[in-house]
Amino acid sequence: MAIRNKIYFASDFHLGTGTYASSREREARLVHWLDFIKADAAEVFLMGDVFDFWFEYKTVVPKGYIRFLGKLAELADAGIKLYFFKGNHDMWMFDYFERELDATIISNELEIERNGKKFYLHHGDGLGPGDTFYKFLKGFFRSKFCQWLFARIHPNLGVGIANYWSAHSRIVSEKKSDHKPGQQEWLVIFSNELLKTHFYDYLVFGHRHLPLDIRLTDKSRYINLGEWVYACSYAVFDGETVSLKYFEK
Repeated sequence: MAIRNKIYFASDFHLGTGTYASSREREARLVHWLDFIKADAAEVFLMGDVFDFWFEYKTVVPKGYIRFLGKLAELADAGIKLYFFKGNHDMWMFDYFERELDATIISNELEIERNGKKFYLHHGDGLGPGDTFYKFLKGFFRSKFCQWLFARIHPNLGVGIANYWSAHSRIVSEKKSDHKPGQQEWLVIFSNELLKTHFYDYLVFGHRHLPLDIRLTDKSRYINLGEWVYACSYAVFDGETVSLKYFEK
């Protein structure tokens, strides 16, 4: 039996975006990936926008994704620790995955240390100099009042509106005009500012849909996990270093 000693990071699956067939294809790819990593994974960090829309009503969750969720349950039952980060598409995640998968839900940043290496983890939304309009909306969307209002909408209407919006998601027809090269990238700027007052070996984000591994200092690296609509990229920590990898389609 393989020793489970690796930590995996992935984000921006955007399950539900695009056509039903394309979302199912992406789900199947993710299930294969989870099968691939389950032999040696100790922890799996799903770092936001796992779903293109997610809202947990008191007794209802969105339909679909049963193969993906079933595979996550298999990993959890095998003793692999799961973490879900709230992204800008699935910020209305409450306690469903805590109850069903014993997962830990992360609302913002998480700082961890593993094998002597320090990590700063965040989905990446609302950080750095960009995302100005979203930063304005984020506070309202995450407020208890907004969540209460949306919960008053019948799921047929609320989830229907969200699914229509998902069909026109940014990632499907993404424009690269707001993607900055290298040190000009928004989250790289944020990371460099953070390193002025705190030390981390690795600063790991999603959100920007850019698979990137950038050395910030002699000892610190910025990792962006990319996405799974096109790149199918993820990162793995083997106890010594973090590597950015791509899963075969």
